[in-house]
Amino acid sequence: MNYATIQISRDGPVQTITLNRPERRNAMTPEMQTELISAFEAAGSGDSSVLVLTGAGQAFCSGLDLSALRAMRDGSPSTERADSERLACLFRTLWELPIPTIAAVRGPAIAGGAGLATVCDFAIAAPDAMFGFTEVRIGFIPAIVSTFLELQVGGRYSSDLLLTGRVIDATEALRIALINEIAPSDQLDDRVRALATTLLRNSPQSLRDTKRLLRATQKPWLDAALSAAIEAGASARHSPDFAEGIAAFLEKRKPVWQK
Repeated sequence: MNYATIQISRDGPVQTITLNRPERRNAMTPEMQTELISAFEAAGSGDSSVLVLTGAGQAFCSGLDLSALRAMRDGSPSTERADSERLACLFRTLWELPIPTIAAVRGPAIAGGAGLATVCDFAIAAPDAMFGFTEVRIGFIPAIVSTFLELQVGGRYSSDLLLTGRVIDATEALRIALINEIAPSDQLDDRVRALATTLLRNSPQSLRDTKRLLRATQKPWLDAALSAAIEAGASARHSPDFAEGIAAFLEKRKPVWQK
């Protein structure tokens, strides 16, 4: 299948999905989200044994594209809910993929981009990688990604990152277990291949069964959390702070929040 915003490549049983909008620092659009869902589903049902997720150029993914942000200001209730449901489907499809997943992160991984790296089973980052869940800076809420971040790093670190909206470097991301390893930039691909090779030595059925077991124990909580997050993400777009935050971001000025 041909995609407009991502590229698919294979090295034997290892499949790589590359976010391919380098001129926009691989910022996500609804089209990219839809294509990623399709590619994840195909990877999970195909004959790949490991999936690598990365970004073209100097960024992993800088978050939502400006065009999508502009559209969010004028969305209808049905569009708002559909956007939230699509994002939840994107992350959940990656989360529940039956094969191991590895994020190879260079440069910024912000908002939804940080979410993609968080949801993968493993994340290896170059020293220049930066991670941030910055939604609160524009009057929005990191609704969908918060559920997966809490599962991966725990409540206290999640609260820190989600409430401050601060951007952290690879060293801090490693300290809080948001990533598994830091690799020199010129060795990142080699380290990802080495991890994939380690995984490929294991029983494919055991890997699938282990992932299925891990996800089964998390499913009841995740079902409830995502349902609440979808509603929260859609309703947050009606707040005055969201309108002000988007306007300030697009106009490159500081927001003036209501008291």
